[in-house]
Amino acid sequence: MNYYQYKILIAPELAEVLLALLSELDFESFEETPEGFNAYIKESMDSVDMDSAVRDYQARFNFQYTKSIIPHQNWNELWESNFEPLRIENYINIRADFHPPVKDVRFDLLINPKMAFGTGKHATTYMMMRAMEMEDFQQKKVFDYGCGTGVLAILASKLGALTVDALDIDILSVENTMENAVVNHAANIHTYHGDLGTLAHKNYDVVLANITRNIILASLPSLYERLSDGGLLL
Repeated sequence: MNYYQYKILIAPELAEVLLALLSELDFESFEETPEGFNAYIKESMDSVDMDSAVRDYQARFNFQYTKSIIPHQNWNELWESNFEPLRIENYINIRADFHPPVKDVRFDLLINPKMAFGTGKHATTYMMMRAMEMEDFQQKKVFDYGCGTGVLAILASKLGALTVDALDIDILSVENTMENAVVNHAANIHTYHGDLGTLAHKNYDVVLANITRNIILASLPSLYERLSDGGLLL
């Protein structure tokens, strides 16, 4: 799908506040730049109201912006074109199939991202893996909401989870999770294509949700309902 890019030029002391305000809108992602940041929204989600909201903030914060269309392309292929393995001390190493295996880590995960999100390079994925390191997954039922490449589902499996349900609304992500689960010998991962209603009647000991802020906020009540007594939502 195509995206619109709003290129924001703003003073550094105002950038964080404006970004927080814009994140309340339907923007899907943001990219920091030396001059400010870029905001991205799907072409189908853009509207006259969005332009009006940005102009309202422009009057308050005195910034400049340009808007341009970004044609559909394999974003992940571009992003991962210079992908280097990610290592977190002796805890985990994440690599592609063209990297050699690493022996002196607890988990050496093979992740080929294709069109899906999640190699550990992104700050939220890194923080999720760090948080998971501190929790007990032994014999737990786990739900990975917005599984992307399946990296968190696979890590949960390696940490001792009994079963892992991995869900994504993007069929390419579901297929990528399935492939990565196989190459990492994580046979207890079950993949599902759809939204939260797909697994409406299941409960979990641990729920993982490494997705965009707006989706998390909209989904929190439903995710909470899926927790077993004493369950954990990351």
